[in-house]
Parts: sequence; structure tokens; C-alpha cells
Amino acid sequence: MLALVKKPHIEISIHGEHTDELLAWIKKKYDIAVLTDEPEDEFVSIESTEYWHEMEKNRIGNLLAGARLKAGLTQTQLAEEVGIRQNMVSDYEHGRRTYSDAMAKRLSKTLKVKEEHLKYGSEADSDLRNIRAIT
Repeated sequence: MLALVKKPHIEISIHGEHTDELLAWIKKKYDIAVLTDEPEDEFVSIESTEYWHEMEKNRIGNLLAGARLKAGLTQTQLAEEVGIRQNMVSDYEHGRRTYSDAMAKRLSKTLKVKEEHLKYGSEADSDLRNIRAIT
């Protein structure tokens, strides 16, 4: 069961025996909303969905598009600030072209994000895997 205590904002997941009793006790003190009382075995991991696989295929492009939108820039505005053509930004965002480390540096400076954020999925991702393997 997944429940949400509205104020203060607390999200809890309750499993096992006597969940109804525990929930009733929490309701005495807090206003709550039960988000789901479905058995966990009916849930699907997001990593197993088609949506996830599509997003993973173009992770770097999605990160670039997200950073650009967060900065409030159009593809044309970003292209002008970085000194490239708009269609190159589109190609980067749609995964039709990959950018170099030097371009990642230029993009990150313009978008005011860490360079590693725009390289996640390439060298940065393999570095993370190496760190996880060591620990």
C-alpha cells in the first residue's frame, strides 16, 4: 500500500500484516491519501517499459533538450549562442548526431549546467559504472 500524508508531506509504503490498523492509527493524527492499495506484484518496473527503453536510446539528447528548455531557450537561440546551426541542435537532441567533449563544454557553459550532465551516458556513465564496481 502506498499512502501520502499531506501535511507534513510524507510518503510511506506499508507492507505486511496489520497495514489497515497502522493506517487507521496514522489517520488519527494526519490527513492522508492512499495512493494505491494494489499488491506490489501487480506493479511494473519502469525500466521494463517501452517508454523507458525509448528514453534510454537517446539519453544524452534528452538531457540536452531538458537543459535547453530549463534555460528558456529555443533550439535557434541555443545554436546562435554556441555558434552552430539550429539543425545541429535538433540532431543532437533527437540522437541523430553525437557531440564531442569540446561541444559538450560549449553547450554546458551556455546552458549553465555541469559538463558531466550533458555527457551522462558516455564517459560519465562508464565512470559511474566503474565506481559502483569498486564499492
